[in-house]
Amino acid sequence: MFVVYISQSMRKILLSILCLSALGCLSVRAQSLLEGSQVNGSFQIDGQYYMPDAAIDITPESINGKKLGLNGFGKLQYTNGNFSAGLRFEAFLPQMNGFRDELNGVGLANFYASYDDGTIGFTVGDIYDQFGSGMVFRTYEEWSLGMDNSLRGARVVFRPTQGVTIKGVYGRQRYFWAPYLERDFKDSDYRGIVRGVDAEWDLNQSIPSMNDAKFHATLGGSFVSKKQADKSTSLNIPENVCASAARVNLAYGRFAFSTEYAYKINDPSAINNFIYHEGRALLSSLSYSQKGLGVVLQVKRVDNMSFKSMYTAKENDLDINFIPPINYTHTHSLPSMYTYSTQPNGEMAAQFQVNYTIPKGTALGGKYGTKLTFNYSQVNDIVRDSIEFNHAMTLNESGTLGYTSKFFAVSDKVFFRDINFEIDKKISKDWHITAQYINMLYDMETIEGHANAPMVKANIGFVDVTYKINKKQSIRFELQGLWENEVHKGFVYDESEKKDYQKRGDWLAGLIEYSITPHWSFSIGDKWNYGNPVPEYRDHYFSGNLTYIKDATRIMLSGGRQSEGVVCVGGVCRTVPASSGVSLTVSTSF
Repeated sequence: MFVVYISQSMRKILLSILCLSALGCLSVRAQSLLEGSQVNGSFQIDGQYYMPDAAIDITPESINGKKLGLNGFGKLQYTNGNFSAGLRFEAFLPQMNGFRDELNGVGLANFYASYDDGTIGFTVGDIYDQFGSGMVFRTYEEWSLGMDNSLRGARVVFRPTQGVTIKGVYGRQRYFWAPYLERDFKDSDYRGIVRGVDAEWDLNQSIPSMNDAKFHATLGGSFVSKKQADKSTSLNIPENVCASAARVNLAYGRFAFSTEYAYKINDPSAINNFIYHEGRALLSSLSYSQKGLGVVLQVKRVDNMSFKSMYTAKENDLDINFIPPINYTHTHSLPSMYTYSTQPNGEMAAQFQVNYTIPKGTALGGKYGTKLTFNYSQVNDIVRDSIEFNHAMTLNESGTLGYTSKFFAVSDKVFFRDINFEIDKKISKDWHITAQYINMLYDMETIEGHANAPMVKANIGFVDVTYKINKKQSIRFELQGLWENEVHKGFVYDESEKKDYQKRGDWLAGLIEYSITPHWSFSIGDKWNYGNPVPEYRDHYFSGNLTYIKDATRIMLSGGRQSEGVVCVGGVCRTVPASSGVSLTVSTSF
């Protein structure tokens, strides 16, 4: 027998050569796979250092002893022809104040792989999609709210002919860091399977004679169900809950009309006090547009349309559907303190908006024209009639049908009203001004859950002026006022309710921002609650921001105080507590 002895050092060399050879072969193969491929991604880190501030009632106990909150994510996406794949890594170490405690943790939150050749598409992993306006199905992620209701499972898209699209989805929704496999569930996260199908037909694409027609029509329909085991010991909970919707989009010339109607069978849950009332919703929009003029009228009715994959879920957890808002979206700090949050148990809403541009060269239009916007938005409760149960008249009692409601009956109870008028005017090549007046009603008790809080009746105004110093430098001035004199009349409160009035009363706010295009901006501002009905809450909320932008990278350093409020994105909201400290945001994409 012939034996060859190889020393330890020689074995390492040979192993290295073999590994390098293998890597060389793999790199050749990888190069062929990577031809024509693209990789892109993004990441963001939000961090905040907390400082106790007795003046605005921030104590070590109120921030749970935390000195630092950190939210971060990283996204990576690969595409090559018809194939794409991606993932998202998240870290909450721990989560920032105002975000849910259940977010605390680190891990791979989202991944998917997809193939789509134009006729058929298939996706496995975490799915974001919506059917129509979303009234029976919508999954989405909103980082600023700490929300993610993605569906982990599979989606199939089939386009049998031009203008026809059929979708099917199946899976289980994300619930913070809870497991997806049923065998690993706890009672507190026992959510069901979501299944759905949607079909849409664009007549103008399918029918040759309509390809170039002025009249456009699209029809669509959806069906979604959730299957969740009944674990209730006191009620008979339906294990299969179905919802369906039909929609029509029509356009002719300058006019457009769209409407969608949704229906859901009885779905007792923690949101509706476990009643067996059916759910219905209607959303319609009529618009007209031409150069310099746009008019939109929208109406909406919602009745018991909370649809979740776990019947014990509360707040915005595990929403299968989405009720679109139709109220005006404010971006300035004082009017955005009172942002409306959609009420899935019932609301009747309407919005009318007109955008008009006074032409250039006219007396009022001047050299650059003048933009005018008028908006009227109002949301009322629906009318609920009592029903007979056990020989007595009851209303919304758990375990019953809850109530009856005529479809177009509007309650006198107003949840929200916003009447505003805005002027946007470029005065010269260097000066630009925006001014707005807002008259607002806001039912704080319903929208924010502050029991017995009186209605907010406020007049709000702001002026936003920008002066262009030169091609690269500009300075912006912002002055805002909010007057809520009604809250002072007969104001009486218990000590236990005092916290509910922390942002009530009259406010003034000012801001100065200096920008050097395209990289730097610096701002300082103050919000002063000088007219709060509780004297100890008449506080200043000073703040400062320094922002640097380089290509796709943005770094913002902020310091100061933040007032209590509600942050909303697209009609979905979360409450933000008052805070004091320093925060840093870093984001980039590639």
